[in-house]
Amino acid sequence: MPRLVERNTVSLGRRSLRAGWLVLGLLCVGLGIIGAFVPLMPTTIFMILAAGCFARSSPRLESWLLDHPRFGPTLRAWRAHRAVPRRAKIAACLGMAAGYAVFVFLARPSFWLGFVTAVIFMMCALFLVTRPETADADDV
Repeated sequence: MPRLVERNTVSLGRRSLRAGWLVLGLLCVGLGIIGAFVPLMPTTIFMILAAGCFARSSPRLESWLLDHPRFGPTLRAWRAHRAVPRRAKIAACLGMAAGYAVFVFLARPSFWLGFVTAVIFMMCALFLVTRPETADADDV
């Protein structure tokens, strides 16, 4: 009899985990859609995260996202080659630079906070520009 209780607990745990991935994926899609309209808020990273969440929770939503006419090519290029389109790299780096400028201008951070923030942005930009580019990914 204890085995039956264990199986139900594991099954309930897996269902809860799957539901958590689904909610997180839907949240990422929502943030990605907002990012498509709000300057300085990223879109692609949220869609990449959503695709990963849906891979763990909903094959139907994962397929929808990967086949989406706007986001699909970029997501497939990332999944297959960890590639980022050149236009996306340029837009992301310009967005980070603009975001940092707004941060410095409006927040007037201390030297160390501004310095640490700049280093983090530069590390993100370095990671981004060192990703490969593919011909398919440039179509986006």
